Amino acid sequence: MTAIIIFAAAALFLGLRLYMVLGSRTGHEQSFPRPEEPKPMPADLKPAAESRDFVRNAVNAATLAEENALTGIRAIAAADRSFQLDEFIDGAKSAYAMILEAFWKGDLDSVSRFVASDVRDAFAEAATEREAAGEVLDNRLVAIERASVSAAELTNGEARITVRFDADIAAVTRDREGVVVAGSLTDAITTHDEWTFARTLRSADPNWVLVDTDEA
Repeated sequence: MTAIIIFAAAALFLGLRLYMVLGSRTGHEQSFPRPEEPKPMPADLKPAAESRDFVRNAVNAATLAEENALTGIRAIAAADRSFQLDEFIDGAKSAYAMILEAFWKGDLDSVSRFVASDVRDAFAEAATEREAAGEVLDNRLVAIERASVSAAELTNGEARITVRFDADIAAVTRDREGVVVAGSLTDAITTHDEWTFARTLRSADPNWVLVDTDEA
């Protein structure tokens, strides 16, 4: 079976960073990059050979997961032989970009199926408040400097993986007339966020869902 796993997500900012990037605090604030071409992650790859070590075969595995997360990653890989760490990270980075872009544009419907209801509600509330204030976000991803797994676990068949994103974002808030009221497109903000994605491994739905966000 071939499917496309699409990630979804968003990122938390404090003080001026939060205002410039998201517009207001929601309790689930998040930030995402602008993707040139999203890279969805394959849901099911050909089963790996029994001797195949996902860590050994991942590209520079030491940069993809922190040591304390490897036990959880191995448990997930053992339960789902199609799981590959490097491809998961690629998909997470694309999701980071795709979901944040949707939030910035106020187009949450396009990604709602990939975001847990409570996270989506928090995004929607922030977007509504932003619109009521007459504010428009004009943000740009400069770069995702690093994306790595900081935690992973498998509990009762549900896999949860937390990814830390270190990214540079040029954040601008404009008023109804298009006048800049906060931020600058020439001065990027460095953000450090952790997004947690979850999936029931035996579910027919191949998608990983964003279930939590936090500032790293």
